[in-house]
Amino acid sequence: RDLGMTLNPQAAHYTLMGIETLSMRMDKHVANAKKIAAWLEGHDAVSGVTYAGLDSSPYKDRIPKICPKGAGALFTVQLKGGYEACTKFVGGLNLFSHVANLGDARSLVIHPASTTHRQLTEEQQIAAGAAPNTVRLSIGIEDADDLIADLDQALRAAG
Repeated sequence: RDLGMTLNPQAAHYTLMGIETLSMRMDKHVANAKKIAAWLEGHDAVSGVTYAGLDSSPYKDRIPKICPKGAGALFTVQLKGGYEACTKFVGGLNLFSHVANLGDARSLVIHPASTTHRQLTEEQQIAAGAAPNTVRLSIGIEDADDLIADLDQALRAAG
């Protein structure tokens, strides 16, 4: 068993091993996310980036108090091309894994409107923060410039 009141010995061992490097990994997650979010904010295909770590965020003044080591590695991007551009963009990425989870060492992407929130109406999707033009990114610890190059080629291919 991996869950419950008592961990099995192997799960406990892996947890202890991971804790040793957690702060270094989180520093890399946050630095990558901030660099990538700032780059995306200036891209012609992007209409908005929702990330509290950006200087343009209305929440930037709260981050030092709430999250003294940075705003984390999860954010959303709104694409000018809408739903179709988002599905092409996600499909065109090579270094990002298309999965619904988050917080992995590898970078992850999902288009909620076509996956996790597809059963909702467009109005409900928008109310839930999963508008048709929104993609969620969970930034990993890979090289940020490699991730930016992958994002750039996928944005260009998505039109």
